[in-house]
Amino acid sequence: MASSTFRPKDQEQDRLADRDVARRLLASSAELSYDPATEVDWDTPLDTDHHGASPEWSTLYGTAYWAELTEDRRRALTRQEAASVACTGIWFEMILQQMVLRDMYAEDPTDPRFQWALTEIADECRHSIMFARGAAKLGAPAYRPRRAVVELGRVFKTVAFGEAAYAAILVAEEVLDVMQRDWMRDERVAPFVRTINNIHVVEESRHMKFARDETRRRLRGAGAVRRQINALVVAIASYCIVTSMVNRDVYRNAGLDAERARAEARANEHHKSLMRSSCSGLMEFLASARLLTRPALFFYRRASLI
Repeated sequence: MASSTFRPKDQEQDRLADRDVARRLLASSAELSYDPATEVDWDTPLDTDHHGASPEWSTLYGTAYWAELTEDRRRALTRQEAASVACTGIWFEMILQQMVLRDMYAEDPTDPRFQWALTEIADECRHSIMFARGAAKLGAPAYRPRRAVVELGRVFKTVAFGEAAYAAILVAEEVLDVMQRDWMRDERVAPFVRTINNIHVVEESRHMKFARDETRRRLRGAGAVRRQINALVVAIASYCIVTSMVNRDVYRNAGLDAERARAEARANEHHKSLMRSSCSGLMEFLASARLLTRPALFFYRRASLI
């Protein structure tokens, strides 16, 4: 009897707390947001003496092939890899926007959560344009995930809801956040790329806060079967996102032996270790939300996230 008596009060307290989080995020966005059209130096020609990403984040760093490459070829490779990551980011941000918009359809527009959701979508629109212009300036083609992954993404954005949607959003944003924090501080990286990374890191920190809170909120009272299903859905989505970040064509476009480069990248323990260490905080969060089930762990291990 006591439990049923206090449940409405607890729900109201949770609702007020959620609105308070959204209000703080809106205030932060109003205080610290960027316009990539004016903040990024789009006009200065690309200086090919710079990398596109920190060399240590290259999929070939630490391999025998990397040791054979000239500095010019290494820089060309990291520029193509950075462009591929940007294009993958655009692909997932488009999925994200559709999921959030669908989630907020017919919700109360006076609710700060609704208003924050639209603010996040607006951020993601600007980020996608920024990434697109950045990839073009790096001299890269339009990298896209494999057709099977594109079609899986089409299904995911249509059917994913609740914690499955927000936890998958969190995984994509957390992985990008860690690598971009390194790139934006690295003076070897092209200045305009560092600016792009800084903008994304600052604004995505708010998005990650919202995604974590929404994941926890949607899981309140979730049963074991629901957690098992959504844990697996999130893990599969995470695997597709992470394994699509560096397109297989980046090596050929950087002037490398594509077949050898792909083979050495697949076996590169340095890169796998870097991914695992950078995702330790994310895995702790998923574990605390009880989303690290045995089937889910299979996909996280395959993606070198744990």
